[in-house]
Parts: sequence; C-alpha cells; structure tokens
Amino acid sequence: MKTRKIYRVALFFMILSPCTFSAEFRTDSLYSKWIIDSRMGDFRNKSEENRFLTGTTTRNVAWDYVPGLVAKAILMAWEQYKDEAWSACFFTGIRDYADHVEMKPEESNIDDLNAGKIFFELYRGALAKGDVENASIYKEKATVCRNMLKNNHRRIRAPLPGAGGFWHKKQYVNQMWLDGLYMGAALYAEWQGNFGMDLGEKDNNDSWNDVALQFDTVFNYTWDAEKKLNYHAWSAEPSNSASKHWANPSTGRSAEFWARGLGWFFAALVDVLEYMPAEHPARERLVGYARKVADGLKERQDAATGCWYQLLQYDGRKKGNPCGIYNYLESSASAMFTYAYLKGMRLGVLDGKRYAALAEKAYTGLIENFVVEENDGKIKLIQSCESAGLSASRKGDADYYLCGGDVAIHNDTEGKALGPFIMASLEYEKRREKISATDATEKKKCRFMKFF
Repeated sequence: MKTRKIYRVALFFMILSPCTFSAEFRTDSLYSKWIIDSRMGDFRNKSEENRFLTGTTTRNVAWDYVPGLVAKAILMAWEQYKDEAWSACFFTGIRDYADHVEMKPEESNIDDLNAGKIFFELYRGALAKGDVENASIYKEKATVCRNMLKNNHRRIRAPLPGAGGFWHKKQYVNQMWLDGLYMGAALYAEWQGNFGMDLGEKDNNDSWNDVALQFDTVFNYTWDAEKKLNYHAWSAEPSNSASKHWANPSTGRSAEFWARGLGWFFAALVDVLEYMPAEHPARERLVGYARKVADGLKERQDAATGCWYQLLQYDGRKKGNPCGIYNYLESSASAMFTYAYLKGMRLGVLDGKRYAALAEKAYTGLIENFVVEENDGKIKLIQSCESAGLSASRKGDADYYLCGGDVAIHNDTEGKALGPFIMASLEYEKRREKISATDATEKKKCRFMKFF
C-alpha cells in the first residue's frame, strides 16, 4: 500500500533517549499514530487506568464520556488512515470495546451519551467490510443514544428562559454547561447527518432546529461580548438549590471562563457544522458563533508558546488561594482549540488567512509544551486539568479552578487530553498532506513551463 512520504521515516525510527521535559517538535512525525501506539493500552480517566484491546493488553474500559472521547478519536485515525495496514488494530480494538461494553447511561446525564459517537465510524467500517448485520447493530445503538437525548432527556421548560434546552444532568436542575454541547448536541447532529433523512424531511428539519436551539441558548446566555469569551455554564433558575452556590443571581452565569469548557463548545460547533445542511437557516448563526469564539480565543493565545491558560481571562501571574498554584498552560483545552481552528479552516467555516499561522503555532506548542518522550520510545501527555464542575462544593471561581479538591494537574495522559490531541494531530496531518500535494503540483507546473 502507498505510504505518505512526508511521514515515512519517523513512524518507525523514534529516538529512544530519556527525556525529562517536553519534546521538540518534529515535522516528520505522525503524532496521531505515535500517541495511539503509545497510549491505546494505557491512558487515564482521572487516576483510573484505562485500556482498549491491543496486541499486548486486554480491555478494562467502561461506558463513560472519557473512554468514549478517546475511542472516537482512535476511530477517526483509523478512518483517515484505513488504507495503511498499521491502522487495522485501531478499528478492531475499538470494535472490541463497542461489542463488549454495557451501555448504561444514567437518566438525563448528557456526558454519558458522548460514548455513543463511536458507532458512526463502526457502522461505516462494518458496511465497507460487507458486514451488514453488525452495521445494523451499530446504527441501532447510535439511534438509541440519539433518541434518548431527543425524546427522553430533561429540558428547561417555559416560562423559564432557554425553554427546550437540555439539562446537563438530572441533578443539575435547569442548568446548561458548555460541555454538554459536545456531549449531546454534537452526537445529535452526527446522527442527523448520517441517518436523519431516514425519518423524512420534516422530522429531519425539526431535529436540526432542535440542535440549533441548544447552541442559540448556550451562546446567548454565556457569551461575554466585551471579553469575547463564554462562561462555563448558565442556569435558567439561578436561585434554585442546585445553582445558587455558583450562578450569578441576575445573569445565571458562572463566574469564570474555564478553558476546557470553551474547548468543548468550540469543538462542538465545528463538529456540528460538518453535518448541518448548508441550506438550513440556522447554519449561518452557528458559523457566526464559531467565528466569534475563534476571534476571542485568538486574543487569548499565549504569544510565547501558542497555547492557552486554564483560566482564559488571566495570564500566568494569577495565583489561586489557598493552594498558591499559578494559572497554567493547559493541554486538553489547547488541543481542543487547535483541533477546532484546523477543522474550522478545513470546512471553510474559519478564514485560513486569519488563523493559519495561529493554528500552526498552536499545534507546535502542543508538542513542545505537553508531549514527553519516555525511555521506551513512547510518548505521553502532561499538564491537563483532571476535572472540574459546578455544585455546592464547587463554586466556579478562580480559586476553585486552580485549587479545588477535584481540580488537579494531571501528568500521565488523562483521556480528556488524549482524545483532543489525537484529533488535533489528525487535522494537522490532513493540512500538511494537502499543502505537500499542492506544493508537488506547483513544482510539476514549474517544470512543465520551463520545458516549454
């Protein structure tokens, strides 16, 4: 099979010398493959070890949004490189997970639905292999997740503002978080893009209206026009017992601009726009949201590294109390932003002239700041926020995001950093391959002109 020349050498000859600090960027390395080969059988969901089936490991992964995020990214790598023999284990490893994991999402828990995104690539892969029976099974499982969200998930009800918006979780009464758009609305859109017309034009159009409503609601209630950032969450009922500890009593907004929260939202926008029909009237609005987010984040990119801080409205001088931890460059959000910029440009949603240099610097920054080469030739990811949320014990202020009990800096490839890093790498590799192909075409044209 034909191997892409730009990446050929470094796939098999990785330097094995010890490296304590992050790695120098290598233009000839296929980082999507390298990180999957390194971590498919060993990544973390918080402190818990997770493994998908590989040649030397057995699976131990549960139905959860973090393994789902990583599995989806690995399947995206398989689909991008399915003509390469080395990618086959990516598909079989995640198919093994899908075929054996018990789907048991909690009632109205939008996070759990994210794991259902794996069924789209598995469906296409099964069809390509002529496996109609399993393709049907994967389609049905994806449909169960979509229907659970559309028909059974709790929503904000009138006369509250944001009526029709999905609650983030059952216990988070009338709350919408940026995270939920990636977990729920993006799955909803991917299902509509793959199977929506099966139910007829009216149902498909109504469902796209429903998807758009989620983004309209969250953007309108979380966007700060002056700071050009979205707050982490919003409550339609800020005085209720689930929200009063963190929600502004007047606006319903949380207090801070948490980077990974906005990363989920930015990634959700480009993922949904990949499938949303060009003629749908809401598409222009969602494109507008993506461009506003991109513009705001451009102003917050760290000039020295190309990455982004855990708390977006501050630089590294901001210190949390009482822990004394300074605001830090955070890997999962930086990877999500990089992915969204690169994909947004590829889809024509974002202006390549405006953001190409930013995205290139961001991707280089991911490698140089967060990728560590180990003694055995594998790589790992460091400096990700382990977890964050909003509740009675999680106030959502700056001190919480830097010092909170569940907010720790993770240095051993946490899945919420691994999945976005794979996806950012895939988009970067698509871009570099396209540029290489264009350069080769231009060189041929030049030789042709010289000949004549």
